[in-house]
Amino acid sequence: MRDERGSVTIVTAGAIVIMLVCTLGVADVGRVLIERSRAEMAADAAALAAAQDLALSEGDPAIDAAEFADRNGAGLVACECAVGSFDAVVTVQRSFSGLLLLPGTHSLRASARAIVEVP
Repeated sequence: MRDERGSVTIVTAGAIVIMLVCTLGVADVGRVLIERSRAEMAADAAALAAAQDLALSEGDPAIDAAEFADRNGAGLVACECAVGSFDAVVTVQRSFSGLLLLPGTHSLRASARAIVEVP
C-alpha cells in the first residue's frame, strides 16, 4: 500500500487557489460594474448639457458636452446635436485600470439621449 500522507494538503492548496481566483473575479466584476455606472453618469450629464444648449440656443452643444464628460472622468466620442432640434445623443468613453485578473488599461463606452420638450 502506498503512503498517501500529504495528499490532503495538495487538495486543500488547490481549493484555496480556486477560491482565491473566484474572489478576484468577483472583485473585478464589481469594479467593471462601478466603472460602467460612472461612464453612464458621464454620458447622462453630457447629454443634458448639450440638450440645454440646444433648447436655449446658447453656446456650442458639443463643447459643453465634452466639458461635462471631462468633469465626470470620461471623454466625448460623439455628439449628435443638430442645431435647431431639441434632441442630443452623446457617446462617451471612460478608461480605467486596476483589475486584479486582467491588468492593464480598459475602456468602456456609454451613450445617452436627452430630449427637451418645449410646450
